[in-house]
Amino acid sequence: MSNASVSIRRLQFSVRPSRSQLMMTAIGLILVFLSSSCTYTIADLAIHAHPVPPAGHFIQAATTTEVLDGPVTVALAGNVPDPYARQIFNELVQVTTVEGANGAQPLNVLASPDNARAVVRVARAGTVPQPLLERFYAVVVPFTTTLDDIPRNELQQRWQGFGDAPLIVPLDAAALLQSQWGRPATVLGATDELLAALEATPGAWGILPFDQLDPRYKVLSIDGINPLSNQFDATTYPLGVALTIEGMGAHLLTAYLQKVLGEPLTNRDPAQLTTLLMTGVTAMARATAAVMEREGVLFPAAVVSATFAAADITHISNEIPFLDDCVVNNTLNNLVLCSHTDYWATLEAVGTDIVGLSGNHVNDFGYEGARRSLQFYQDHDIPIYGSGFTPEEACAPLLWEHNGNTFAFLAALAYGPSSAWVTDEEPGACYYYDHKEEVLAHVRDLASEVDIVAVELQYEETYFPYPTANQVIEFRELRAAGADIVTGVQSHVPQAMEPYGRSDAGGPGMIVYGLGNLFFDQMWSWETRTELYARHTIYQGQLISTEILTGVLEDYAQPRWTTPQERVALLTTIFEAAPARE
Repeated sequence: MSNASVSIRRLQFSVRPSRSQLMMTAIGLILVFLSSSCTYTIADLAIHAHPVPPAGHFIQAATTTEVLDGPVTVALAGNVPDPYARQIFNELVQVTTVEGANGAQPLNVLASPDNARAVVRVARAGTVPQPLLERFYAVVVPFTTTLDDIPRNELQQRWQGFGDAPLIVPLDAAALLQSQWGRPATVLGATDELLAALEATPGAWGILPFDQLDPRYKVLSIDGINPLSNQFDATTYPLGVALTIEGMGAHLLTAYLQKVLGEPLTNRDPAQLTTLLMTGVTAMARATAAVMEREGVLFPAAVVSATFAAADITHISNEIPFLDDCVVNNTLNNLVLCSHTDYWATLEAVGTDIVGLSGNHVNDFGYEGARRSLQFYQDHDIPIYGSGFTPEEACAPLLWEHNGNTFAFLAALAYGPSSAWVTDEEPGACYYYDHKEEVLAHVRDLASEVDIVAVELQYEETYFPYPTANQVIEFRELRAAGADIVTGVQSHVPQAMEPYGRSDAGGPGMIVYGLGNLFFDQMWSWETRTELYARHTIYQGQLISTEILTGVLEDYAQPRWTTPQERVALLTTIFEAAPARE
């Protein structure tokens, strides 16, 4: 876990525009085609166009150990876009001297980079050691899109205006990216108009700055390179650009101009990014346990462990108690379930960081079994929430921090049997309807204290992809109270998802009605074998994207990744099951 200081932010609320307003925006602003005379740069800046500072006036740049061999001459390359070019030029013409290790040297701003000893230009991100600033962009489509990855050459074709549907590039993105990609064929006025334009143009792709993403968009990888990844390599990504100075005196001028520009150095700082992977039902018992005894306790994790463990926070919803004397019982329809404590090695192999214990089987081996299981977690310093020795423990939030992003995780059981519920005398899961106002109060309070409030409910079990009417009402009630992520961990089949964006009341967020199983033996139908894993990306305290990873259970115990055809069918099913939005 990062040792970065905790930063507390209050969510910003705004009024969501109506559908009719969005459509009018799409119709009025959708595709603005540039004429050949338009340009984003001012390559022909000339020093005589600006007043020369009076004699004796200067702004001294920062000192350094760099030795300056004569006057510093600087110019702007033609690929520096306006307004950066004007701002940088206007500042540099006021600097009369630069202080190097060997004393002050004159600074002269030239009209052409041909004879300049230092040049300001736009380069590919990741290729310059000390950029003035860098910006990363993502190719996006509406969330309910089955496409995942695009080839770079097709992106280039769309950029140039070829293909079956347009690539829509907001004006500010076009200004910087054109230095690497040329002038785009289709430009939109502002980024906040992009979603309406994409929805009104089937098959269209869009470009967004990384820090302006939100869950209503799906981010497409380019030749397998995913900008959301916490293992991202900027040098290989084609949609990253850097503004830089190279040449004599560049180090001095970089530090000075970074302050002048007054913008964040980057819009994708790895030190401010967190990936949170959330999973569905885990109950390593019955046939799953029998296979683990035969194949080894790490068998369930073999295929998915690398991806799961790579997340910064990996979540498991464990339905049943861990007991050191648990015996495998694979009797047909056995519903009294436990996992041997040796099986924790499976969850350790997938990088488990936090465990939600809202399952309705947590007390299957009685209160004494629940106490022993809770003690197992405590003895091994495993962070848990959703169950406890007392109602206060069971309903309390688990607080977390990573890379400056702060989290509160809560879990509750909204289903029977009553023997699974915590009481003042006996351990168990936090029963939602006995503690609903307390949970909602937690959510409201925490929304102003941490960045991300994530609530999971063990709800009424159904075997359909669409949520029940009451489920929609109650999950949205948690969202309205301030939860950023609401997850159903009861469903043994994948269910619908519901994204919220920056312009929605409450800001960016996601409702996941049901993820299906993870490690559980329900091989009796295709629906129960298919699985979802939600990988949320949090940047600077906001949820900016949710990726849907998809798997299929094999041999009663081991998930594998879906084939491309299986994935399209599964995503189509859950997208079509989404409830109507108000």
